[in-house]
Amino acid sequence: MKQVIYQQLAERKQAGKKSFTVLIDPDKVDNASIEQLVSLSVDAKVDYFFLGGSLVISSHLDECIQQIKAACDIPVILFPGSPSQVSKYADALLYLSLISGRNPELLIGQHVISAPFVKKSGLEIMPTGYMVVDGGAPTTVSYISNATPIPADKNEIAMCTA
Repeated sequence: MKQVIYQQLAERKQAGKKSFTVLIDPDKVDNASIEQLVSLSVDAKVDYFFLGGSLVISSHLDECIQQIKAACDIPVILFPGSPSQVSKYADALLYLSLISGRNPELLIGQHVISAPFVKKSGLEIMPTGYMVVDGGAPTTVSYISNATPIPADKNEIAMCTA
């Protein structure tokens, strides 16, 4: 499997360039707002879209991706909150391991469940360590994962966790 997006990111990092990514939660957008987000993102020269959320209880993940891809050439990378958030229409998948939590289900359990679907998807897979950092208010991800966020002012904890 080609690692096109990963290679792009590595090349940008080596060249000292930053990447600009917009996160879209399918539960919080409708078709009109996706259209507006894509238009603004193209104007702002966004490099990538992350698509996903902690819940994604709506059933229009595929539809969101297809709408984005019909309107622009910006790659869509899945940022899944569960094994069900895999779509063959995306360009890549961040295969997340919640390393700041202590829940073994989110460190490896969900990977075992999702592995056959991920392999079958044909997506570019990018293994990704995911840390929850305190932003001042409780988040859905910290609630769902039962992970205590790393204090924002404790860089040494984040470093040791990573």
